[in-house]
Amino acid sequence: MESSRRQGGIQQLLAAEQEAQHIVNAARNAKLARLKQAKDEAEKEIAEYRAQVEAEFQKKVLESSGDSGSNVKRLAVETDAKIEQLRLEAARISHDVVKMLLHNVTAMK
Repeated sequence: MESSRRQGGIQQLLAAEQEAQHIVNAARNAKLARLKQAKDEAEKEIAEYRAQVEAEFQKKVLESSGDSGSNVKRLAVETDAKIEQLRLEAARISHDVVKMLLHNVTAMK
């Protein structure tokens, strides 16, 4: 009776060990599956972020190349304004310059 009891206890231990092994294997498989899923999600997020950054970069490249055209226009407007300012200044002082030149040319030394 003692040996059958031992035998039953051993069988219970073996069954519990097998069940524990199945639980550990299931947990390990679930962990590996979750890690794979997390890796796939991370790769997807990285690809989306990379595409977003690339799109922003391309947009800035297009803006900067278009920007050079606007820079040319801005410089042309600034140049025209400066030329007009110089014309006004010349018109303002031209009378005085002509008087000074006439005076110096006609003055006897």
